[in-house]
Amino acid sequence: MDTLIASPKHISPELSPCHVRISKQLPELRALEQRIKMKIFHIPCLEDNYAYLVIDETTKEAAVVDPVEPEKIIEAAKQHGVNLTTVLTTHHHWDHAGGNEKMKEMVPGIKVYGGSLDNVKGCTHQVENGDKFSIGAHVNVLSLHTPCHTKGHISYYVTGKEGEDPAVFTGDTLFVAGCGKFFEGSAEQMYQSLCVTLGSLPQPTQVYCGHEYTVKNLLFALTVEPSNVKLQQKLAWAQNQQQAGLPTIPSTIEEELETNPFMRVDLPELQELVGFNDPIEALREIRKRKDNWRG
Repeated sequence: MDTLIASPKHISPELSPCHVRISKQLPELRALEQRIKMKIFHIPCLEDNYAYLVIDETTKEAAVVDPVEPEKIIEAAKQHGVNLTTVLTTHHHWDHAGGNEKMKEMVPGIKVYGGSLDNVKGCTHQVENGDKFSIGAHVNVLSLHTPCHTKGHISYYVTGKEGEDPAVFTGDTLFVAGCGKFFEGSAEQMYQSLCVTLGSLPQPTQVYCGHEYTVKNLLFALTVEPSNVKLQQKLAWAQNQQQAGLPTIPSTIEEELETNPFMRVDLPELQELVGFNDPIEALREIRKRKDNWRG
């Protein structure tokens, strides 16, 4: 989706076995590039936020998710040669919606989507759970109501052509190995949002969240499940990414079901670790521990 395999511009006359294999694969690689219609690019904002460009490669139309720093967004759009038509706002907090009005000034006519229950600045198109729309010709968007962090929080499930992995932009509901604070909702709502709504998406779905919190989230998750080998492995990987100045995002729904304690509360073994035999009570307890954690 956001990573293409670059084809070599030329093949040396002195072909190694590796080069021969690559040359035989070139038609397949080109076919792969032709099939990929959706690209996603990170745009780091503020201290640890991410905005994202979502591009339909066939029309060069693009949406931006949570454009808190509009000047950066406009520059990124120019670099990628795309026409910005849409803003996808996950929720009303200033570090996600605070750039919407400026985006409307800089890109006249741009559509700004936001949850109907959130007071999203600059919103022109209110959406509710199940609403669908598209970006360009091949990028389809499904709005998913994922409340708790805010009452009107929307996650956007995005699909391209058949064969491409889908993506979901989860704002501050689902983080890599974590979840948002329960500012405007309850543990019951967060359970529904994480474990039912998002947890039921196809497991290869790429998860793009609103903040780079991964290493801290994984360190906390290990206090809940210290024997989880997948967690240990992902922490080592995330620390390497952080040291290299690279993002730890996207994750996948499959990885979150393996490593995110907030999405694992249906498991009896996790419930036993936190002392509750009910998934919602287990989720409430883990959030309480995270709120008090000073790791």
